[in-house]
Amino acid sequence: MDLDIFNNSTTQLSDKEFMDLKSFVYNTYGIDLSRKRQLIEARLSNTLRAKGISSFDQYLRVLKSDNTGEEITTFLNKITTNYSYFAREADHFDFLAKTVLPQLAKRPKRELRIWSAGCSSGQEPYTLAMVIDQYFGDQKGLWDTAILATDISTNVLGKAQLGIYPLKDIENLPATWKSKYFTKVGEDSYQVVPKIRKEVIYRLFNLMDPINFKKPFDVIFCRNVMIYFDKTTTNQLIERFYNATAEGGYLFIGHSETIDRTKSKYKYVQPSVYQKTSG
Repeated sequence: MDLDIFNNSTTQLSDKEFMDLKSFVYNTYGIDLSRKRQLIEARLSNTLRAKGISSFDQYLRVLKSDNTGEEITTFLNKITTNYSYFAREADHFDFLAKTVLPQLAKRPKRELRIWSAGCSSGQEPYTLAMVIDQYFGDQKGLWDTAILATDISTNVLGKAQLGIYPLKDIENLPATWKSKYFTKVGEDSYQVVPKIRKEVIYRLFNLMDPINFKKPFDVIFCRNVMIYFDKTTTNQLIERFYNATAEGGYLFIGHSETIDRTKSKYKYVQPSVYQKTSG
């Protein structure tokens, strides 16, 4: 007899537990769980049982006491779609290479600052590094380029720094890129070459925190992150992004995301692409 059938019941969220959990996640990470109650119960019950936790009240205490970010990452991954691969939403990288980089390259100061906000396991920032390497070619060494990649999880940042991915993650890349920027490290695993890995700086950062980096960014990628925020949180984050963007710089968001143009100072360029310009 399969005894597991007796262990598949859903752990129920009380009204108070749901309110407490919802408030904690919203206040700390900006994610709105108002419509996620049944989803939380359905997807987290197995997690609670595996950890020997009998209630969501106890689970919330675990989330609050974890300093590594791994527990909250597990939680967020359960209730959100954490799916990433190289060259995802490829038209963004095409626009970057054909429009943005040529514009920025005309400036007298050869500096380029890019931020991958909510970088997950690193596919996005490494794609950005490869696009930049392709664009500048032999002139790359003449440029001071920096790609900052941030996330709230130490776990995914560790995976990103290692830069090892399954074959399915790189299948959308051109064959020349696969051979130039990856080395095979297992039967179906590939590692980003050191030349590209060293272009990306990984940092732990919560997008709800003040953005106080030393220099403004020429390009900010924050894609498929704000779909989990309410309008107020999104508008506030967009304003912080704007203040952290250099004049003439660009913001890229996910195709399923939108910006309230009545509240944002960014100029609309095309779907999911915005620019900071006084013109």
